[in-house]
Amino acid sequence: MSLTLRTISREQHLAYIQSLPSASHMQVPAWADVKGEWRSESLGWFDGRTGDMVGAGLVLYRQLPKIKRYLAYLPEGPVINWFAPNLTEWLEPMLAHLKQQGAFSVKMGPPVIIRRWEAPSIKQGIQNPDVKRLRDIEADFIEPRAFEVADKLRRMGWQQGEDGGAGFGDVQPRYVYQVPLANRSLEEVHANFNQLWRRNIKKAEKAGVEVVQGGYQDLEEWQRLYEITAVRDHFRPRPLSYFQRMWTALNNEDPNRMRLYFARHNGVNLSAATMLIVGGHVWYSYGASDNIGREVRPSNAMQWRMLRDAYALGATVYDLRGISDSLDETDHLFGLIQFKVGTGGQAAEYLGEWDFPLNKLLHKALDIYMSRR
Repeated sequence: MSLTLRTISREQHLAYIQSLPSASHMQVPAWADVKGEWRSESLGWFDGRTGDMVGAGLVLYRQLPKIKRYLAYLPEGPVINWFAPNLTEWLEPMLAHLKQQGAFSVKMGPPVIIRRWEAPSIKQGIQNPDVKRLRDIEADFIEPRAFEVADKLRRMGWQQGEDGGAGFGDVQPRYVYQVPLANRSLEEVHANFNQLWRRNIKKAEKAGVEVVQGGYQDLEEWQRLYEITAVRDHFRPRPLSYFQRMWTALNNEDPNRMRLYFARHNGVNLSAATMLIVGGHVWYSYGASDNIGREVRPSNAMQWRMLRDAYALGATVYDLRGISDSLDETDHLFGLIQFKVGTGGQAAEYLGEWDFPLNKLLHKALDIYMSRR
């Protein structure tokens, strides 16, 4: 298939995304409005014979201070046929176009899963003192074509940085935790939760924990819980304006793109979470909780409600987003996978993010700058 690449309108871009079973929420046109500090462009790949659009990509451009050169970033994209035998013919026109736009370096995140581990395998790994990382466990599923994609990218000159040993070296998480929903009943999904999760959900119900959806006006309450979480877990919180912009941008594009949930007890909000929906893929994207009320298990109740709502929407996967690959109980990131593995489901490893230096000097300077941050 001969391909052509050109800039497309937001409408063309959105129509293409809507024609797919799913795509990353970072590849919808509205994500450019969430990242307002970046310039953006929608790209389309077209079949040279039929003229049909066969791929799309959201590019975010970040300008270097004082000079008109840009880092071009396609988070969890582009949305193309990554297993096409002529992958070079898909990516080389993109590189040429981005160079023409002033990019000195390109970063992308192929949405290609390379390995999956089922919950029972992970539990066995946690119990084995010789196992320290997910990679130490034999995967339950391996996608051989993903290795071919990696080989092709290396031969083209794409580079991959170190992941820092925990899977968080990339801008987006390399390891995620997902609960498959396709071809399963809710009863099957619930039965696959571990005993602690099922007990905690029942405990929350018995205590009268109520899970409700919020709206734009409730984002200030979300921010209150989120900032409590940030202090407790030692991270720098995003400002309220980020979530307000996210809500407005995503829900203007699709009124059901972003949801806000609260778990409350006796009228007090104890936990909150944001949920994103693109086609059949639903993400639990941000979570927050108070320092009080943990004994009534609001987070378990909220996740169960969100998962049931995702199922009612016809979702094929409920994605709990990033985990570390560490299975070492002394690692501060271990709690992430320990909590999420209780839902049953699977850990998945993506191919990770890749860089292509279009100007080696500026790319190296950016590397040095990022390593010193």
